[in-house]
Amino acid sequence: MIVVMEKGATKDQIQHMAGRVEALGLRAHLIYGTEHTVIAAIGEKREHTKESLESGAGVAEVVPILAPYKVASREVKPEPTQVVAGGLTVGAGVMGVIAGPCSVENEEQLISTARAVKAAGATALRGGAFKPRSSPYSSQGMKEDGLKLLAAAREETGLAVVTEVMSPEDVELVASYADVLQIGARNMQNYRLLEEAGRLDTPILLKRGPSATMDELLLAAEYILNEGNPNVMLCERGIRTFESHTRFTLPLASVPYLHHKTHLPVVIDPSHGTGHTYLVPDMAAASVAAGADGLIVEVHPNPEGAFSDGYQSLTFQQFEQTMARVRKVADALGVQIASQSRRVTV
Repeated sequence: MIVVMEKGATKDQIQHMAGRVEALGLRAHLIYGTEHTVIAAIGEKREHTKESLESGAGVAEVVPILAPYKVASREVKPEPTQVVAGGLTVGAGVMGVIAGPCSVENEEQLISTARAVKAAGATALRGGAFKPRSSPYSSQGMKEDGLKLLAAAREETGLAVVTEVMSPEDVELVASYADVLQIGARNMQNYRLLEEAGRLDTPILLKRGPSATMDELLLAAEYILNEGNPNVMLCERGIRTFESHTRFTLPLASVPYLHHKTHLPVVIDPSHGTGHTYLVPDMAAASVAAGADGLIVEVHPNPEGAFSDGYQSLTFQQFEQTMARVRKVADALGVQIASQSRRVTV
């Protein structure tokens, strides 16, 4: 349920009510809105819990949360959440762009890509140091050496670093190098990993599993939020369907649907969502038109020679052209694309 505090509720009243929620055996999540502070009381409610909380000083009303996901719901927080990580800002009217190679391969590849995507307008660098691969014989990534190269690229360009974490044991290691932890589609329902990521305040980019429903994606986000980390971005990267003309099917209806259901920002991955370079620019522009809060795009200096996903990666020139198209759509809709000048350190 939700404890909605009065507009003029004092800090002491808010803390007192959070304490009352905890005393009833529920977990209190404080969410500060533009006008009201809301306390989400999560857990199994007892008899007369609602009545007990309604009597508290400074309480406007106590209402049930109908959605199965509690903290992620717009019932709890009507205002959109904005996630800030280094130079990257996503959500609440600001669109962020994340770009870079699927895999970190070597210093020259990564630094040249970082320079190019920054020049074109990206504010974050993506790159896989730990790579989950379908085959055990495929490259598994450079691991910590790759993380060090990502950190070096950030030092030179100022771009925020977005990279994948694959296991609970690696969360602290990856977070010591990265500005955003990506939890990939294969790990969307790795609940131990979600809980471990939720114990940090490092922003999380949570990718939808290829067979996951919207409720399953939002409940996965709930695991992170429930541990106390409010900095979650949802990523639509395409789902499996009967179609074979693309690698996955990219359902852009996910964007307005999720905006209706949750306050969390929504990032679109047109690279994995299509699997073909020539489709990425069109789907990136369409994603902005659909209301996406961010894009994550694969870019490589030589896609033909890429260790992985070269067939869906853009060259530097193609990414620059894509950004020009994206800006036109954003300008037409009055959407602000984040720039390096807005850089805020978390």
